[in-house]
Amino acid sequence: MTASARVVSIHYTLTDDKGTVLDSSKGAEPLQYLEGAGNIIPGLEKEVGKMNTGDKKIVKIPAAQAYGEKREDMVMEVPRTQFPPDMALKVGDRFRGGAEDHAPVFTVMAVNGDKITLDGNHPLAGQDLTFDVEVTEVRAATSEEVSHGHAHGPHGHGHHH
Repeated sequence: MTASARVVSIHYTLTDDKGTVLDSSKGAEPLQYLEGAGNIIPGLEKEVGKMNTGDKKIVKIPAAQAYGEKREDMVMEVPRTQFPPDMALKVGDRFRGGAEDHAPVFTVMAVNGDKITLDGNHPLAGQDLTFDVEVTEVRAATSEEVSHGHAHGPHGHGHHH
């Protein structure tokens, strides 16, 4: 990253290829991120990098530039004994596969007796995504933000780790 790193604030509405709204910042604070730090999906960061304050754009991101293609090797069947006996498991439940922040999140896909099918893919893997995005602010990143690898809230103040 260079000294000219930017902190960009965007309002966005995310839809899938059927037009279903999956996420939106409307009615909330804009999403703020540090360019080049991998804070948002690569395809979106590349497109927003060409925009300036006040610009609006509809950006279509193919799955490979979003959350990746669905990987079959991330779907697995595990014995029920891998879970605490008192833990109720039902299809759609999600849990982290470890204590670390970056541990993969698994979704329960099927419960067949003592066999549990888990999917470690991101829920949006394999999907092309559309962002209706508006840049609300662009400013130079502070040296502290650059060294920490993320934006620090409005105007570079405040710190939440």
